[in-house]
Amino acid sequence: MSVVTADDLRTGLVGAWRLESYEAHSVDGSDVFYPLGTAPQGIIMYTPDGYMSATLMNPDREPFNQPDPHQAPADELAAAAAGYLSYAGPFTTEDGVVAHHVRVSLMPNWIGGIQYRSAQLDGSMLTLGPTRPTLMGGQLRNAMLVWRRT
Repeated sequence: MSVVTADDLRTGLVGAWRLESYEAHSVDGSDVFYPLGTAPQGIIMYTPDGYMSATLMNPDREPFNQPDPHQAPADELAAAAAGYLSYAGPFTTEDGVVAHHVRVSLMPNWIGGIQYRSAQLDGSMLTLGPTRPTLMGGQLRNAMLVWRRT
């Protein structure tokens, strides 16, 4: 894998990608955490006009006890959200980094902010990860998401 220029990265990102893996290693490398389980599912898309959308989930979430999600109790809604991540907005690129300018998100604290991701393209594979360690599961971790072009 290699770092590419901002223009090459922008061009290379355009399209849809399917999540292959999502794991987060402790900063000292002593353990690994799977934020959405060991077999997460997800799609990230980048459009030619500069927008992105990412949706990821743990496929093992429990279904609601009734068909109307607007009538689901708070504990069911919380459990569903705990295994799900979604956000979208414009994106920009720098050499080796993509900046997701968050307009909508399941995570209220992300709205209006920027999520920076180191980005490496290698054929049909894309590896993304926060540019700095992130607090996950109560510990600073280096996350890595591997995507395959659809």
